[in-house]
Amino acid sequence: MRVKMLIASCDVTYTELISDYISNNYPDILEISVCNDLQGLRETLSLRRYDVALMDTEFIKSAEPGSVKLPLVLWSGAEHESEDETALEPGFVSGLEAGSELRFRSGSDGLSEQLPGISKYQRISSIVTDVLEQYAKISGKRCDPDSKAANITAVWSPAGGVGKTTVALAYAASGAEDGKDVFYLSLESFSSVPVFFSERGKSISTVFNLLDDCEGNVKMLLQGIRCRESGVSYLCEPDNFDDICILSEENIIELVTSCARITDELIIDLSSICDKNTRRVFELADRVLLVTEPSVTAQAKLSQFTSQNTVFEGIREKTTLVANKGATANDLDIERVLSLPYIQTTDASVVYKTLKGFNLKV
Repeated sequence: MRVKMLIASCDVTYTELISDYISNNYPDILEISVCNDLQGLRETLSLRRYDVALMDTEFIKSAEPGSVKLPLVLWSGAEHESEDETALEPGFVSGLEAGSELRFRSGSDGLSEQLPGISKYQRISSIVTDVLEQYAKISGKRCDPDSKAANITAVWSPAGGVGKTTVALAYAASGAEDGKDVFYLSLESFSSVPVFFSERGKSISTVFNLLDDCEGNVKMLLQGIRCRESGVSYLCEPDNFDDICILSEENIIELVTSCARITDELIIDLSSICDKNTRRVFELADRVLLVTEPSVTAQAKLSQFTSQNTVFEGIREKTTLVANKGATANDLDIERVLSLPYIQTTDASVVYKTLKGFNLKV
């Protein structure tokens, strides 16, 4: 279900530009309507209720109370001059938290800082991100933990430094080249996202902050803040280490299922631990790529995991061993094995690009 969004401004060129861009780039998320005069605004709001409205100050003061769940003022940067304030009509906003007063400064078009707003003159993609982030907090619709749309692949290793992340990203890129909508989700304690992706956006911590909010819509937020590069969607690294460490199993379920509902292929890059959250991802995954390399340490840890850990028995049937850097499968009882070449470079991006062109179909 798309979010019904109204853009109300007397600037016809601006509304045409932003509405055309959103309609062309976010047709599955946002349904756009436009008003360029006050009379048209009143008529529009008398006929239909909107989820979100972006309005210039003179428009928002004339809007019908209760007609918009989340009204947002378009800040032009000149709204901070007058001192006297008069309150908006009560009941205008139906979706904000209790105590969130909206006030106008009388005698000017200025607004107090209490009025939620969106910067008017910024990249349109950033405007969409800000709008969906704010609406996700109040929309009150959550994902069903038992439903998913994407194929989910978990990439894991009991040892660090085996090339797990480069394998995960190469697999993601391979799916993107096949025309699939691919989402790469890094759940590493220390993310490698900055190494492989140049576009910056909002941190994944923005999503974490919403996971425990019973009114929050994680799926909608993900649609708004995900970045996209080389055909692969992703979220930027967390603000700090603890943000990943304190996630509960319930948080993991909601995060993974929400991601799975907005893509065709979900690739989850896990830290090299086997805690309850890792095991929960294994349960949710359709396949597991178990990565190793030739070192004695990596082979010993892999052997311990497959022979001593009951978790492996639960995922054996959906596991593919990825023998990286020229490793062999030895005597492990794993039916599917994918052997990758040893690429002699310390540049992670070179390894990724080389593996991207390798046959990673599993």
